[in-house]
Amino acid sequence: MNNSTSQFDADLAALAFLVDAGLDIAIGSEPTDHLKPPAEPDPVTTESADPAPLRQSARAQAPKATAAPARQAVRAEPDAVVSERQAAVTAQQLAAQCADLAALRQALDGFRGLAIRETATQLVFADGNPDADVMLIGEAPGRDEDRIGRPFVGESGKLLDRMLAAIGLDRQSVYITNTVLWRPPGNRKPTPAEVTAMLPFLVRHIELVAPKALLLTGGSALSALFDFDARITRERGRWRDYPAKGGPIPALPMFHPAYLLRQPALKRQAWADLLSFRTRLDELGVAPRQA
Repeated sequence: MNNSTSQFDADLAALAFLVDAGLDIAIGSEPTDHLKPPAEPDPVTTESADPAPLRQSARAQAPKATAAPARQAVRAEPDAVVSERQAAVTAQQLAAQCADLAALRQALDGFRGLAIRETATQLVFADGNPDADVMLIGEAPGRDEDRIGRPFVGESGKLLDRMLAAIGLDRQSVYITNTVLWRPPGNRKPTPAEVTAMLPFLVRHIELVAPKALLLTGGSALSALFDFDARITRERGRWRDYPAKGGPIPALPMFHPAYLLRQPALKRQAWADLLSFRTRLDELGVAPRQA
């Protein structure tokens, strides 16, 4: 391999990394040092025999240079707050009108309350069996999910399939969705505003599926459904009752498969949580899949 080919491959790999991180606009061809002190004024200009025109020009230009950004800063925060509040209200209105899962998906297709849908490839709605007794809720789609259009694919999806199989479940005996249904740029964690805007849809999703048990992978679903800032490292393995309209649904939080891929030493704790979940399913009369 010659040097030019090697350099091309390195440049291509770097570009792929930046795209995955959410960078899609080139700002400039040369870097700018914003910490560099300003240049000294031109002595010829400042020592002009008639400085009055310069002072008048500076006074005329100063308000335009400083006032416009100040007005924008004052407007930006209130508009953002109103937008986030309106998104949650709109989501509540749309979700309440959905009589079935098809209507819910159609409502989400028309929902414009989140900016992340403009950077995502598509809505990642759900996978599995909508008539299942078990509903699994994750955080948000990643790159593979955004590309394929199904939750929990790629390496984390393969691990999830093995985890489910270990307790007698598969994608035909589980219904799978996420808290946020569009991929955040760069696979970042969804913001509280994004989770709040999507919560009415998630609540309605659970109502329509009406599962006997909930498996919450990661802290986002737990935080959203129980309205507190959950740390999955503290809350995993602790059963809670989700207050659904049809009656409380037992819910167990555990580590997200993607997190287990980064922290394989925690698989022992995940296995304990899976066994706890299987025991509760047995108590609820949810039989393992047939081999």
